[in-house]
Amino acid sequence: MSEKDKTTKATAEATSSKRTDMEHSDTQGMDNRRKIVSSEHLASDGNWPLSEVEYGMTVVYNAFSQWMVRCANAAGIGELAVLDILILHNINHRGREKRLNDIAFMLNIIDTHTVNYALKKLLKLELVTGTKRGKEIFYATSNKGKLACEEYGRVREQCLLDGLQMLDIDQQELAKLASTLRSMSGLYDQASRAAASL
Repeated sequence: MSEKDKTTKATAEATSSKRTDMEHSDTQGMDNRRKIVSSEHLASDGNWPLSEVEYGMTVVYNAFSQWMVRCANAAGIGELAVLDILILHNINHRGREKRLNDIAFMLNIIDTHTVNYALKKLLKLELVTGTKRGKEIFYATSNKGKLACEEYGRVREQCLLDGLQMLDIDQQELAKLASTLRSMSGLYDQASRAAASL
């Protein structure tokens, strides 16, 4: 082996050794860092990242719920609770009429009586209308409901989307996050069915 080949081999081995040491150091750093979870007793050694995700989802859901109520209040529909707001926007979605079962399916709500209660509230506030066809009622947003959704959108644009731009988050990252969360919902749905069979 020539001196040049020996030097090249030694350099490659040194680089490989350094990379291995760095990877080991990174792994140790990850193992040693304190886990950000809400229930340490549920965070097993091998699966604690899922507990971190669950804590993140809990915090985000509560923040999102608070945001929806505050935004609705600023939009002039402060009488609405979180589920009422979600259902109002779902009914207004794409301008198509929807049945109670359609709404519950879209929002992944099993207890349809909660949807029914919210619909009665929205009807009373004249934000939606209901048209009976056969045995089913089809719901649509009224003019008042459409205006409320538009005003909600303006408040959202001003208070939420402007702040999002300041974070400089890539749109593709958000789309990937949304896809991951939808996949996670399927995981928890399946786990729920499994738990129900125990």
